[in-house]
Amino acid sequence: MDFREVSLTALRVFRAVADEGTFTAAAAALGYTQSAVSRQIASVERAAGTALLERRRDGVRLTAAGHLVLRRATDVLDGIDLTARELSGLPADGGTVRLGWIPSAGAALLPRALTALRASHPGITVTTREGSTPELVRALRSGGLDLALLSSAPPFRPPDAESPALVTRTLAERGLCLALPASHPLARRDYVDVADLRGRHWIAAPASAGDRVMGVWPGLDERPEIVHTARDWLAKLHLVAAGLGFTTVSASLAPVAPEGVRVLPVRGGPQEQRRLVLARLPGPLPEATERVAEALRAAVVEGDTLP
Repeated sequence: MDFREVSLTALRVFRAVADEGTFTAAAAALGYTQSAVSRQIASVERAAGTALLERRRDGVRLTAAGHLVLRRATDVLDGIDLTARELSGLPADGGTVRLGWIPSAGAALLPRALTALRASHPGITVTTREGSTPELVRALRSGGLDLALLSSAPPFRPPDAESPALVTRTLAERGLCLALPASHPLARRDYVDVADLRGRHWIAAPASAGDRVMGVWPGLDERPEIVHTARDWLAKLHLVAAGLGFTTVSASLAPVAPEGVRVLPVRGGPQEQRRLVLARLPGPLPEATERVAEALRAAVVEGDTLP
C-alpha cells in the first residue's frame, strides 16, 4: 500500500490515539467504536510498512517510526485546518489557542487569566482541556494542544524524554500542604508533624498510567489506607470537610478551600515542593499563543499578591 493513499480520517485517528494514549480513549474522544479506531490504525501501519505503536498493558507508546509519522501527520492536518479557516474568511491564525491544564490550576489561576485576557484581547478564543501531566504532555506532542500547565515534583526533570525537548517555563514553586477537617484535633495547630500522618485515612485521585497517586502525603513509611478516590480536587476537599479523611493540595489552593477544611504545612520530613510549569513545543509562537502565555504568567503574579 502506498502511504500517499492514507486517508485524512486515518491520520486524525492516529493522532488521537497518540494524544489519548489508548485506543479506548481515542474512540471516546472521536465518537468512534474501538474496532473502527483499530481498523484505521491498521491501515496507517500497513501503509508505513512497520509498527507505529508499541502495544502495552497500560496503553500505547509511539515507536521511532510512529514519532516521524505523527510529526508529518500533524503538519498535514494543521495545514488542512488552516485552509478551512482561510476559506471560511477567518484570520490565518484563527485567534484560537488550545490550552491544557492540571486540575489544581482550574480553581483560581485559569479563571483569573482568561478573564483578564478577554478584557485585553477579546479577539482571542481559548479552548481548554483538563488532564494529568502525562496526558497533557502527550497532547502537546500530538499537536492537540498549543500550551499546557503542568505539575513538576522534585527532582524536577523534563516532562518527558522525547526529542525535541519541550520548551518549559516555571510559573510558580510552592509547598505541598495537607488538607484536613477543621474539626480534627490536628487542625488546631499551625502545622502538622509528618509523624502524625501514620495510620490516617486518605482521599486520593485514582492512579493512572505514568502518573503518581495524588492525595497521599509522599514518602510515608507505610502502605497508605485510601478510603475514597476522586479526580476532582474540589470533590476531595468536600470529602475532607465531611470528616472522611485527609488529602494533599498545593499551598495555592488554601484561599479557595471550602468551609470546614484547614490547609496546613507539614514538617519533620523532606520539603515537598511543587512547580507549576507552562510547556509547549519548540518553535516560534503565534501572537495569540504568546498573549495567552503572558496572561497566565500575569495571573500567577497577581495571585501571589492577593491577601
